[in-house]
Amino acid sequence: MSEPSLAPKPLNGPVILVDYDPGWPKVYESLASKIVDALGVRTRGLNHAGSTSVPGLAAKPLIDIVLEVADSASEEAYVPDLMAAGFTFIHREPEWFEQRLLRHNAPAANLHVFTAGCEEVSRMLAFRNHLRRDSADRALYEATKRTLAARTWSVMQDYADAKTEVVAQIMSRALAGP
Repeated sequence: MSEPSLAPKPLNGPVILVDYDPGWPKVYESLASKIVDALGVRTRGLNHAGSTSVPGLAAKPLIDIVLEVADSASEEAYVPDLMAAGFTFIHREPEWFEQRLLRHNAPAANLHVFTAGCEEVSRMLAFRNHLRRDSADRALYEATKRTLAARTWSVMQDYADAKTEVVAQIMSRALAGP
């Protein structure tokens, strides 16, 4: 496996957000099926995450998928099979929960890989679930995203980082429970 590029993907413009597409869950299901076909029982958890998983929420037209495997640091145990299924290995973040990121182009998706039981997966799903049930926080998050998306960003990570404050506010309510 070749070494992935760790350089941030250049954007040099605004972030494109689109209104919620009711077809996104079917796109997720199709990709999830490819992942399960490729990995079988090595799939310890698989979830649709990110804004495309929240009905009514505007998003980048890119499906975020969270995959849990036995050990995300053991890339040889799953990356080759995912690559054979059409995913491209993008980067590894050993300092951030041993996350690995793979991409799928058509349809567009980010595959975030973590070790099963990782606390970050629980946080991501708590955030998603809270936005699904709380219309006020969903509206707050969308308004923030739309305001930030209109700015010019040199890399996508800068846009993501700019959402940190509102995400922290919403997470405090999400983790407090319904």
